[in-house]
Amino acid sequence: MDGPVGTGFSYSESLDGYYLDDYEFVAQTHEFLRKWLELHPQFLENQFYIGGDSYSGIPIPMIVQDIVKANEAGSLPLINLSGYVLGNPMTDSFTDVNARITYAHRLSLISDALYESAKNSCNGNYVNIDASNYQCASDVAAIDALTSDINLVQILEPSCSNTTPEPNEDVESVRRFLTKVSSPTATHWCRSYNHMLCSVWANHKSVQVALGVRPGTKNFWQYCNTTLAYTKSVTSVVSYHQNLTNADLRLLVYSGDHDMSVPHIGTQQWISSLSLTTDESWRVWSVDGQTTGYTKKLIGSTFTLIYVTAKGAGNLAAEYMVKECAAMIDRWLPYFPI
Repeated sequence: MDGPVGTGFSYSESLDGYYLDDYEFVAQTHEFLRKWLELHPQFLENQFYIGGDSYSGIPIPMIVQDIVKANEAGSLPLINLSGYVLGNPMTDSFTDVNARITYAHRLSLISDALYESAKNSCNGNYVNIDASNYQCASDVAAIDALTSDINLVQILEPSCSNTTPEPNEDVESVRRFLTKVSSPTATHWCRSYNHMLCSVWANHKSVQVALGVRPGTKNFWQYCNTTLAYTKSVTSVVSYHQNLTNADLRLLVYSGDHDMSVPHIGTQQWISSLSLTTDESWRVWSVDGQTTGYTKKLIGSTFTLIYVTAKGAGNLAAEYMVKECAAMIDRWLPYFPI
């Protein structure tokens, strides 16, 4: 599903429809899901899972909680909700951002001395800095300077601006550009170059016909629409996850371990705060006999959480490790061990 309105091929018939916050997006998504099931009743008995990556970590647990409450209240059609899936999910703005400095230290991006100084002077709080605490402000500024050119979503890859063709760029101009950056003389490769191919594909008329896109509703498909009138109104959804641990649900959380934008360190912190019981301790998971990452299993009375790391992946882990992440979800959905 393309959401919020304005992303992908989604659109609104009025300008007001483009002005959303997290709560409104959650309500719209829940309404859409029930209407879709009304129109496609053949799917009502199927197990239903909802998932997403990165910022989707904010609205998804809210949507899941709304579905649970509506099901309990007898709303129809009943959604056969079985669980939800989150990849490198933004969950708590403080925890996620605060964990970046610890992550930078663990990956040797900052020195032991600077990290220890920052930890002591800031008392472990690198987000809400007291302006009168000169040493803390100085340490954090030094860390920012050392990491400013790092690609936060995958620290081993070049730091590149998002490259998406404009509406007036045709297939041939994109081909010439990609040929140039793929030549032996190119200084480096950027993952965003792949996104240009997505744009060429999605804007082809035959593709839009095949996808059932309504003619005239979208002039140009963009990989990333930076002009959305969207208000990020929720800063933490840990309480939603806590509430959902009382439901009969499964949750899969996975982290690309080279993502510094939403570090696995912060993700594991909020997972620990749910006070679930360890059912399977930290262990290796593999694909084709190779260590792909690590996983553990936590349980409540009716709730199961499986946490997985994807070794070497960044934010949107499946983009970096397609085969491995496909194996992960293929094992998890039918209740097989990862």
